[in-house]
Amino acid sequence: MAGSAPAITLRFWGVRGSTPCPGPRYLRYGGNTSCVELRCGSSLLVLDAGTGIRELGLRLGSSPLDCDLLLTHTHLDHIGGLPFFGPMYVPANRFVLWSGHLAPQRTLVKVLQEFMADPVFPVPPSVFPSTVEYRDIQAGASFEPRPGITVRTAPLNHPNRATGYRIEHQGRSVCYITDTEHPETGRDPAVVDLVRGADMMIYDASYTDEEYPRYRGWGHSTWQEGVRIAEEAGVGRLVIFHHDPNHDDDAMDAIAEQADRARRGTIVAREGMTLDL
Repeated sequence: MAGSAPAITLRFWGVRGSTPCPGPRYLRYGGNTSCVELRCGSSLLVLDAGTGIRELGLRLGSSPLDCDLLLTHTHLDHIGGLPFFGPMYVPANRFVLWSGHLAPQRTLVKVLQEFMADPVFPVPPSVFPSTVEYRDIQAGASFEPRPGITVRTAPLNHPNRATGYRIEHQGRSVCYITDTEHPETGRDPAVVDLVRGADMMIYDASYTDEEYPRYRGWGHSTWQEGVRIAEEAGVGRLVIFHHDPNHDDDAMDAIAEQADRARRGTIVAREGMTLDL
């Protein structure tokens, strides 16, 4: 219906991988690590808690929150901003933190307790006065975090494992596939199955095909592989994400131009970018 609210709205708060990269060479695309805000009607979902989540917290302010936080995995560039996410310190707020890469060997709460512990960090997660629930699932499971929102998951090929997510709401779908390495030949069937027919796929494009051989085994992919997956799976819009910190603004401009030529409408994620479905 013309003028109706979008089914899903996304805002990118951190688009880098591996480590933050501040400075004048990273102004156009941003230097914070992974964090994406999703609005599904009145529901708030946050994908990953890299350093970008701090800015999201500043934007959210002190408004009451009941929020789901979906973590792909617990490497530092995906959880490093969590202790600095201001809304976690508001007693009236409630958060549900989901993780699919740890069970059954470990639990999310245990990993965060180890991360936020002496001598690495001065206070433990118990310092959060908000209500925090930890949900460990098996990658491949589906769940409904809020009424009308369905989340499907799949395991990703990454050191220490990671989880890909497909979020569906009001007939629209967004897939978040970051920190995964493609196979030597063909496409990853778990990824293709998860993203098939999706309106949008946010994909780990840390490298180019030319760079990839130097980083084989590091657990990341290329923008060209993102194009190949999008074509095979019939994805609507490809969003290039998890930019290598060695790719400054000029390098990202070149990638954006090449990616658009390869598949019209491909987007390179920038901090502050908002997309509607």
